Amino acid sequence: MPKKRSGGGLSPTQQAAKFLGVSVLAGAVMAGIALPAAGALGLAAKGSVQGFDDIPDNLKSPSLSQRTTILDSKGGQIATVYSRDRTVIDLKDISPYMQKAIVAIEDSRFYQHGAVDLKGILRAVNQNAQNGGVSQGASTLTQQLVKNYFVEEAGDDPTKVAQATQQTIGRKIRELKYAIQLEEKLGKKKILENYLNITFFGEQAYGVEAAAQRYFSKPAKNLNLQESALLAGIVQSPSRYDPVNDEEEATKRRNTVLQRMAEVHDISQEQADTGKAAKLGLHVSKPKNGCITAAKGSSFFCKYVENVFLSDPVFGKTKEARAKVWNRGGLTIRTTLEPQSQASIQASLKDHVNKSDKVAAAATLVEPGTGKILGMGQSKPYGYGKNETEINYSVNYGMGGSNYGFPTGSTFKPFVAAAALEQGRPATQEYSSPNKMPYPSPVQTCGSKPWTNQANEQVPNESADEKGPYQLKEAMAKSVNTYFVQMISDIGLCPVMDQIGKLGVVQGNGDKLPQVPSIALGAKGISPLTMATAYASFASRGMYCTPIAIESISQQIGEREKSLDVPKSTCSRAMSEKTADTVNSLLSGVIDSGTGQQAGLTDRANAGKTGTTDERKNAWFVGYTPNMSGAVWVGSATQRVHMVGIQIGGVWHDKVYGGQVPGPIWRDLMTGALVGKDSPSFNLVNIPDPQKDKDKDEDRGRDDGNNGRHGGNGNGNTTNGNTISGLTDGGLTDGGVVVPSPSFSIPEGWIQGNDNGGNDNGGQRD
Repeated sequence: MPKKRSGGGLSPTQQAAKFLGVSVLAGAVMAGIALPAAGALGLAAKGSVQGFDDIPDNLKSPSLSQRTTILDSKGGQIATVYSRDRTVIDLKDISPYMQKAIVAIEDSRFYQHGAVDLKGILRAVNQNAQNGGVSQGASTLTQQLVKNYFVEEAGDDPTKVAQATQQTIGRKIRELKYAIQLEEKLGKKKILENYLNITFFGEQAYGVEAAAQRYFSKPAKNLNLQESALLAGIVQSPSRYDPVNDEEEATKRRNTVLQRMAEVHDISQEQADTGKAAKLGLHVSKPKNGCITAAKGSSFFCKYVENVFLSDPVFGKTKEARAKVWNRGGLTIRTTLEPQSQASIQASLKDHVNKSDKVAAAATLVEPGTGKILGMGQSKPYGYGKNETEINYSVNYGMGGSNYGFPTGSTFKPFVAAAALEQGRPATQEYSSPNKMPYPSPVQTCGSKPWTNQANEQVPNESADEKGPYQLKEAMAKSVNTYFVQMISDIGLCPVMDQIGKLGVVQGNGDKLPQVPSIALGAKGISPLTMATAYASFASRGMYCTPIAIESISQQIGEREKSLDVPKSTCSRAMSEKTADTVNSLLSGVIDSGTGQQAGLTDRANAGKTGTTDERKNAWFVGYTPNMSGAVWVGSATQRVHMVGIQIGGVWHDKVYGGQVPGPIWRDLMTGALVGKDSPSFNLVNIPDPQKDKDKDEDRGRDDGNNGRHGGNGNGNTTNGNTISGLTDGGLTDGGVVVPSPSFSIPEGWIQGNDNGGNDNGGQRD
């Protein structure tokens, strides 16, 4: 008695014998099936066996592309991303009705024949000859599986897809050989399982599990008889039998499947008739593919995760290699996103800024000491319609952000202070800080050539009566411009460049900041994520940790699951603990009595800094507690909106300051994000107040800014400008040049030339 395999079908010996018996038929007759115009049975089959032997024997089942699931830090689903919506499942998790329906309509003799169904071939040839065309095919499920393998390997490449589906003798012969291999290697049950997982069911659904969810919103194991028949009928032509768009045609096809199931005795005629009378019973679930569908307003964070994957070498040496892994999918990505923090960001942004406002707001939260990104959001939703955008205002250009980031105003000043403290300057350092002065010149750079103020450009403070001398504590609280340009002149530019390098501070386009004194006033564009991460170093007593968004990744490959390496945060000392503690003490004063009073938290230790740029095009608040750091930016991505006489979130503002709009956003989002969390304290240091006229200690409640002229190219780029005639902490003024006498001695010839260093970029004004 012939020996049979456990999976059903013929033994390898029988398969080989059968093939030898039908090889000529398979070479010529199959041409008659697929290519009737080629001459039906008259096509010569010479050489077909040799061609068969030349086909490689190493067909490998492809790793089926599947959906990728992105989770928050608590395991909640953020989004699913896929090139093909597919979830691979075992045969035992597929309804028996579905298994019987697909076999009945696609290959009713599946369990009786081997890889090639000789009776089916002869029947198809006879039928096609009578009809004068191709009305019936003869491919077995195994052959169809092989064809789907090649289509899967082709991916979205139209040329490869065409090659995988072309109607040629060569392709048919190749399918035959590989079908024989699969029958021997896998057996019938595994072939059926693979077929049901790989085949396309229309409506972006690949595999029966995705199809069951798409059309009936249920798992494949729960499909009933008529539902199974509907899905089985779709396979032949997903567009023609699409039940969503053509219910009548889909119903006819379903009923054909039901009748065929009765004819092959899988069900009774009564069951078939009952099923035919039933409605389709669709419960369609729309495809939820991509970051645009992300929950909790986390679309921008989701896209950032994708960009991290596609750009980090840990996931592949080349861009193409990383893209291949991403498109294959089957990934479960656990991210750092903390749902409470994310929800608080979105709630605060919604409360303070409308998506239809002329300006937008973006906010990012980072955990000090770990670099974990806890939340990321903005007021204009992710999308492509009106008042929507796909640009992530929180991150650098290379990760989907704006071209240059956004000028930060006086939120840059703590970096200058940290550099000075690291150089040994005391926390009581005093400078004359006149109301207005030329940029000090020359200023030592990291190179051999110092910067000089060749244009004799001026730096003013916010108001006419704001003049020194000031010590660091008061200068930081009031955000005194002339104080910090004097400080940067005192210590030189190189210590500042070294300090921001340790804090990971670069421009939004990834370039280093220029070596010019105007950087003290935040003239260059930087992203909120960069600012939040840098300020987190103050909170963690001087330890800078690179930002990370991914905690772990697992990948399903066939029946095996493996873990992938992920980028790790790299932590390094950016400054001494003493320096960080001193900055924390200084910035606590900003919230207690300075420009950031509207941002302060009342129930825990917190610190921060305001910033408003020239012509009020950008307003910032960057602040932190010992366990959370956050940056909030408000402005126009085009850099063309002056926030003067403007309505934001339904509230009218004569002038926008960093402490006035971004500050309350920061306060509210931090309040919600920190509910239920520990309330640690800073290690504050005592910085004595100077003895001076109390009238000069009054805080005017105004905010700060920079002296930069940062025009709009739509993405925070600078525009050309001439000399700056007057600058305030909140922006440009039209005042004339007034140079008060400084309270310190200036060496003869120290101030010279006419350039303030603003023209560091081909005449573009900072």
